[in-house]
Amino acid sequence: MTIQGNAPLIASIRNRFAHVESCPFAGPRIFFENAGGALTLKSVVETSGKFAAIPDNQGRDNAASHALVEIIQRAKADLAVFMNAQSGQFFVGESGTELLFRMIRTACVNAPAGSKVIGATIEHPASRSAAQRWAEIAGLTYVSVPHDNLTGQVTADDYRAHLTPDVSVATIVHASPVTGIGMDVAVIAAAIREVAPGCFIIVDGIQHAAHGQLDLASYDVDGYAISPYKVFSRHGYGVAWISDRMTALPHDRLIDAPAEGWEFGTRDTGAYATMSDVVNYFDWLGGELSGAEDPRARVEAAGHAIHAYEQHLTTALIHGTGNLAGLSEMAHVTILAGADNPSREGLVSIVVADTPSADVVRALNEQGIRTHIRKDDHYSGNVLTPLGLRDCIRISLCHYNTEAEVARLLAVIKDMAP
Repeated sequence: MTIQGNAPLIASIRNRFAHVESCPFAGPRIFFENAGGALTLKSVVETSGKFAAIPDNQGRDNAASHALVEIIQRAKADLAVFMNAQSGQFFVGESGTELLFRMIRTACVNAPAGSKVIGATIEHPASRSAAQRWAEIAGLTYVSVPHDNLTGQVTADDYRAHLTPDVSVATIVHASPVTGIGMDVAVIAAAIREVAPGCFIIVDGIQHAAHGQLDLASYDVDGYAISPYKVFSRHGYGVAWISDRMTALPHDRLIDAPAEGWEFGTRDTGAYATMSDVVNYFDWLGGELSGAEDPRARVEAAGHAIHAYEQHLTTALIHGTGNLAGLSEMAHVTILAGADNPSREGLVSIVVADTPSADVVRALNEQGIRTHIRKDDHYSGNVLTPLGLRDCIRISLCHYNTEAEVARLLAVIKDMAP
């Protein structure tokens, strides 16, 4: 079974999310700003309220405290299923960005003196800033791998051209939040291991996570971070996974605290519990699609179906739907990273000729269509500046969006032709 063409399933999917058709401030709208923060599961909203009211903490000898510990352990087990982690550990922090900084910092300060840190120009500044900052502090050399400006991608061969055996830390972005183009993490990591087998590899999975198909066991990396508010949960925390060997590195912790502990202070049990809600949603969807009995098989079925349906939506956006022309057929529209890019993950960024991107976003907003502008600033300049662009319009989809919503956007952009 697939999501595409299954109206009852799409309706059931949409019913599980809050504010799917309207903004509590602006009224009815189509939500194409998922890369800035996906819609939130109703179950997450309910769980958040429930745990916000509980005064107890973990680590006490009472029934409430014991229950909180069990909920945290259950969430970590759910995350292991969701991301296919067969070893290592999960922990939460302030945000995905903060966790990337912490993992990269730890890898750099423990690296051999004079060794190298490698990363790519396509990365979000969350990982790139951390790698450059801590390479300098630790006396390491930062090596920058250029991405292909036309495809928005960096490949294993691109990394391989800059690899040497003394590379001790590497960073990879799983998908770009500017272009939506995904990277082959497993192949890039394998190329790094061929030359520098002991390298600590840390992945920014923040943009990729909502689109399914997370498989840590196949990546052979040491750290992976996600931001739950971009994968159907809420703001206020990030989730990281680290390998056993990264767990064992000397790292910031309280004096005499357990050596394997990476969390600071008392964490929000509700944060962990809402991740269980996210995993339960993937489990439900995979069950609807496949009827599989194994939880991991259901999660995989959901991920594959989400990816296929989002490819269908972005194809409709680029090449048209019904009698509506697609963005690629509109002479006044330029598509970043190419019209037919097989690595695209639910996101299309465009420029409209002779119209400032801010005006396009505003006009779409006035028509009840929520998108976002990306500027050549510290967030997106690494992608836009080499293209000679000051900004672009980001249209980001998720599997609860519909072809009818895509058609509405196409009709509005068509009318922007000079």
